[in-house]
Amino acid sequence: MGNRLRGSSVAIAIVSAAVGAVVTMSMTQTTGQTSRPARTADGKPNFSGVWQANNEAHWDLQAHQARPAPVTQPGVYPYEYARVPAAPFLALGAAAGVPGSLGVVLGDGQIPYKPEAAKIKKENEDHWIDRDPELKCYLPGLPRATYMPYPFQIVQSTNKIQMAYTFAGAARTIHFDKVEGPPDDTYMGHSVGRWEGDTLVVDVTSFNGRNWLDRAGNFHSAAMHLVERFTPIGPDALRYEATIQDPNVFTRSWQIAMPLYRRLEPNAQLIEYPCIEFAEEFLYGHVRKQQLVKHWEGETLSIDITRKVPTGDRFHEWHGR
Repeated sequence: MGNRLRGSSVAIAIVSAAVGAVVTMSMTQTTGQTSRPARTADGKPNFSGVWQANNEAHWDLQAHQARPAPVTQPGVYPYEYARVPAAPFLALGAAAGVPGSLGVVLGDGQIPYKPEAAKIKKENEDHWIDRDPELKCYLPGLPRATYMPYPFQIVQSTNKIQMAYTFAGAARTIHFDKVEGPPDDTYMGHSVGRWEGDTLVVDVTSFNGRNWLDRAGNFHSAAMHLVERFTPIGPDALRYEATIQDPNVFTRSWQIAMPLYRRLEPNAQLIEYPCIEFAEEFLYGHVRKQQLVKHWEGETLSIDITRKVPTGDRFHEWHGR
């Protein structure tokens, strides 16, 4: 699994470098308020730069109350507001808390799951530590990569737009010219762009269905069809809208929307986040002959870790989920 992930990252880096060679604007020239033209040479809005969402959508796309941890258990009283952190988060105190949010789902604020898919969503939420692909440093997919709590960079040319993401070294190319589709479905899908006035519209297909939409267990299948819209609302802000359609999971299409903000530091750039290395012990520590992480001793807590290996095919299912 580790070699597969590394190989995927290397392949992405090679493709990104090849695409970068045809881009007409240098990454190093996209930052800085004074040096950036409002439009590109072909008259389109200049989206080149480093961008970041500033909301809680990465926790949960829907409106939600603050809670003491991503996974909780019943407390002294049998009320939702009285739940307490589950054991893995207890030592983190307030740092484990999930901030509340008004949500980014348009309309009635509900995600229209089919009944059987709603059960899977609830199971995902209850088993977040075991199931969320983010914890395993898998490529984040779309639209999730856009609103994760990490910056991403846009490099714009006349026939391609390259987006590079901090998390997992993810990247994608938005094609304006005619290209062949990918030979197989992928985490990041296949992006085809067009302009509607000053709005960049991106049609994304060919997902492999192995991604989540947030940390609350919202998910999609390989049948998802995503339409994104990036519209300038100021020199350093975009309105991002995504329409999600997936007949295997949802009863109808639904939308999310949020602003994205340009990072205005004069030296804004992406900084490597080696999450594959960070996740290795989480992924493979339980199959070591000698366990590395066994015990933690604090001033008020003493924690012992017991790792377990799922039996039979469940081991491979856990890695591949």
